[in-house]
Amino acid sequence: MGIVTNQSFKNTVTTYVGFAIGALNTLYLYVFFISDVHYGLISFILSTATIMMPLMAFGVHNTIIKFYSTFKTKNSLNSFLTLMLFLPLAFIIPIGLIGVVAYETIADLLSEKNPIIGAYVSYIYFAAIAMAYFEVFFAWSKTQLQTVFGNFMKEVFHRIGIMLLLFCVYFEWISVDFFIGSVIGVYGLRMLIMMFYAFSIRLPVFKFNRIDKLNAVLKYAFLIILAGSIASVILDIDSFMLGMYIPIEEVAYYGVAIYIATVIVVPSRAMQQILQPLTAQYLNEKNKVALEDLYVRSSQTLFIIGGLIFLLIVLNINSLYETIPAQFSDGLIVVFLISMAKLYDCLMGCNNVILFNSDYYRVVLLFGVILTLLTIGLNLIFIPKYGINGSALATFIAIAVYNTIKIYFVKRKFDMMPFTLDTGKVSFLIIIMVSIFYFWEFPFHPLINIALKSAVITLTYVILIFKMNVSGDISALIRKYLKVK
Repeated sequence: MGIVTNQSFKNTVTTYVGFAIGALNTLYLYVFFISDVHYGLISFILSTATIMMPLMAFGVHNTIIKFYSTFKTKNSLNSFLTLMLFLPLAFIIPIGLIGVVAYETIADLLSEKNPIIGAYVSYIYFAAIAMAYFEVFFAWSKTQLQTVFGNFMKEVFHRIGIMLLLFCVYFEWISVDFFIGSVIGVYGLRMLIMMFYAFSIRLPVFKFNRIDKLNAVLKYAFLIILAGSIASVILDIDSFMLGMYIPIEEVAYYGVAIYIATVIVVPSRAMQQILQPLTAQYLNEKNKVALEDLYVRSSQTLFIIGGLIFLLIVLNINSLYETIPAQFSDGLIVVFLISMAKLYDCLMGCNNVILFNSDYYRVVLLFGVILTLLTIGLNLIFIPKYGINGSALATFIAIAVYNTIKIYFVKRKFDMMPFTLDTGKVSFLIIIMVSIFYFWEFPFHPLINIALKSAVITLTYVILIFKMNVSGDISALIRKYLKVK
């Protein structure tokens, strides 16, 4: 776990810097610098582009990682990488042509509830392309076990760009329309920088020789398109469907709540960058001992860290909402539901990576299709009745069911479980701390209250986790950085 711990720690720090900047943007700059309508519009555009991204990427970002270590000669590897660079165009070009021909129809469909969307439909397409090729170039660098710079670009770069643009709007240096277009431009610039970095690590050598594993590669890429699309649908279909059913400013309220809860999976996102190539390598080498160790330890580490973040969010959420406009507090229940779903994601460890890089990825696709239908169905039922809370409930149920199925499947096929007795100990600790600290507040300004309460919660949690010794990796980090024995 040396390289995993090292790069994961750096990625976690980088990701939290990105999320801190994102929190400033999401909770304050967006809220106070532009209207709720335009905030909701940006959320809708980026959520819809995220849903389209796996399709635009043609599954290449996963395919590179799975098959890279299986090619043993330079010619075959270069031919494979050449294919990976051009394969996304097989979807990008036809979708673009369809968009040109049917633009008015698509715009009318998406803007039926909120007419403002119609003028910005093309932005969704360009944002999706930028997101897709960024992931391709990031995967290129992951195959060389280099993830830190890519993680910086993924988590920090675009948020800094958006922050600067928001200040430009505030000082009236640019219009809101120009701001929205520039946000898409930031994603495009991020893609280009990632491309130059990836090629600096390994310069592409264009070879168009036939690949021995071509059928397997294309089959996997196609199925990963669907699997990746399903994952994106489960995560982002809520914002898309809300835009179709309720006033678009409420999408902004939902987006703030989702962003707050998403902070929980920052460590998971950081660790996954290096877990992906290592998991693929262990699977290709059929090294079950190393794979199981990675599975259990990643689950323990992520659950402990995610548990602390869960506590900091849930136990401070009332004070946090006191610092932003009152209408945004409608997302309080959303924060609770999505936070629990994200904590479950942390508990999964590298489960997703195992499934997507194994021979059972086809079955995951079947599970995903069922869950996508469930997600859409639940949103159709709950959004008209409960608005943003209904969408959060639908997402929570879908993620809980989906994760449970995947854990059961890995147990059946690989005879591995991420849970240990220590998992139960951490779960019990989280429940006890929620019960003790939720109704306890300092009688100060909300921000001071958050700072003091967070310090007490963090100190208590870290001491108890260390004393319980529920994770050797976490205990080692505490000894290293806090200088304790």
